[in-house]
Amino acid sequence: MVNEASAKTRERRDRDRSGAPKDGVLHQGVLGAAKLNPFGDLHSLQHLSARFARGLRGVFEPLLRQEVRCWAEPLVVQRFTDYRAERSDALTAWLPLIMTPGMAQALCIMDGKFVLEMLDMFFGGTGAAPHVLPTEFSPAAEAMVARIGQMIAAPLKTAWEPMARFDFLPTRVEVNPAMIADLDGEDAMIVTRFGIAAGAGSNGGKPVFLDLVYPVSALKPHAPSLTAKVVGKSAEPDPAWRTELTRAAMNVRFPIRSVLAEPVVKLTMLMDLKPGDVIPITISGDVPVMVGNNRLGCGTVGTSNGFAAIQLTSITRFDEGIAA
Repeated sequence: MVNEASAKTRERRDRDRSGAPKDGVLHQGVLGAAKLNPFGDLHSLQHLSARFARGLRGVFEPLLRQEVRCWAEPLVVQRFTDYRAERSDALTAWLPLIMTPGMAQALCIMDGKFVLEMLDMFFGGTGAAPHVLPTEFSPAAEAMVARIGQMIAAPLKTAWEPMARFDFLPTRVEVNPAMIADLDGEDAMIVTRFGIAAGAGSNGGKPVFLDLVYPVSALKPHAPSLTAKVVGKSAEPDPAWRTELTRAAMNVRFPIRSVLAEPVVKLTMLMDLKPGDVIPITISGDVPVMVGNNRLGCGTVGTSNGFAAIQLTSITRFDEGIAA
């Protein structure tokens, strides 16, 4: 359990690391096989994972009712079938996260034992899980997984914002990854792993891991951002450029018009009209003044320097839609 003490805390993956990672990304492949990672060094995605790890504290501390440490492991790019083979046969939660805009889906993967421990704590227990795990989740456990998916969606969206504006929508949890639609065993996936351990110091409890797996095909449109070495806020615009832009915008011309009257007549009168006929109109005290299709305000019809004119009596605020 995540809040149990451990004499020796192992906080790294239990996978073979025969190849040395480059810039925090481990590339696994076979000689002659198709290239799994078309991006190169995923500097920005590793940085994004570190940001997301900080956001995970706010998700799991309320659930575990104690302070936790969260960190991001180095990235791995591998085929989905290889990732599945590396996981144990024990109960596991496979939660698809729809990435919108678009219909690509990431996966959130959690150990079933960790889910059952959090479920026990949610209902007031000590965080105990059965010694023999069941083969599937109960409806309450499925609801817990869905709740966690909804809770991580917000910090995950925030972490992605510097590179892409994704919304993450959790769907139905599966215990068999073969039941997940639109995923093939040969699909290349980017595996990001996050450690969660009780306690703020290095001598905290034994960690558990949460995996987020992204299909390479879904991230290809964002390749330039994912491989950039610097991720941060954009620089402030040049003051001279901003001044010139403001001056140019202030010189844009807009046509202004006013509707003095809109008489309504019957179809019989309209069909009998001939040159010389008079259509009576009534000009109200306030006539609308329009800019394009938007109402600028109201005014009173009169003259100025020998020309017909309208004196504005009220201004409509476009941002609030009310008259000032």
